[in-house]
Amino acid sequence: MASVVPIETDVTPELPVTLTDINGTSVTVTDVSRIIALDLYGTLAQTVVGLGLGDNLVGRGSTNTMESMADLPVVTHDGHQLNGEAILALEPTIVLTDTSIGPREVQDQLRDSGVTVVFFEPQRTMDSVAEQITAVAEALGVEEAGVELADRSVAEIAQATADIAAMAPADAADKLRVAFLYVRGNGSVFFVLGEGSGADDLISSLGAVDIAAEAGIAGTKPANSEALLALNPDLVLVMSSGLESTGGLEGLLNRPGMSDTIAGQNRRVVDMNDGQILSFGPTTGAILRSLADAVYAPAELRP
Repeated sequence: MASVVPIETDVTPELPVTLTDINGTSVTVTDVSRIIALDLYGTLAQTVVGLGLGDNLVGRGSTNTMESMADLPVVTHDGHQLNGEAILALEPTIVLTDTSIGPREVQDQLRDSGVTVVFFEPQRTMDSVAEQITAVAEALGVEEAGVELADRSVAEIAQATADIAAMAPADAADKLRVAFLYVRGNGSVFFVLGEGSGADDLISSLGAVDIAAEAGIAGTKPANSEALLALNPDLVLVMSSGLESTGGLEGLLNRPGMSDTIAGQNRRVVDMNDGQILSFGPTTGAILRSLADAVYAPAELRP
């Protein structure tokens, strides 16, 4: 997994900070010595590391798999379920979170227990990367580092996008038609991610066509045989643990409709770590480069 290089190695938070979080709650932050940052795609913890406060993290979500967090205790299960007792046992002085993870009762329990809890915007887009970084930096009292990290991240995204433009077909008719599938196990948790899910932003940044958004799918839609055949993607993106949970590539191709798509017939499936692919944070430039290599130059990645 791509690591985050801290923008600074010796930052001193300027506290206290009083702010209004995304829920409209006024929060005063007085201590960031023990941080837990939890959201579905791991963006908030990555941002803490990028701001130079990674050593202050005392716990992590299951999607935070960066090497620098490997030894931290995991306080979530099933990717997005918070364990309130495990979090409180780590005695955090501040919890950074959003509504992509829950249940909300646990987040409220933390606040009622005296823990400072700050909620952030849950939607992840390419255009919101800088805003999200500076919001986290403000809450942690390191605004200057936040501006530097945001500027660096935006510049890396811009450079990666320019490089991808040179790799992707210029003619609209030749662009890859891509679908992002969310899968867990072999049951009914199998969805096409559409407009507003973040997948649309990711796919367009790869110089491809998001066929779900093109078909008018907003949010998510069950990836049944009919939906897959109607979309008929050239290539499919998935999360690595989701692909593993459904039996790997063969398991995915055995799902109704998959083997009949162009992607299925050509076995064109690209997977990436769950805590990276839709995180839209400090690692986004590197994520785009890695995905572009897998999409446009797979032969170069073979041993």
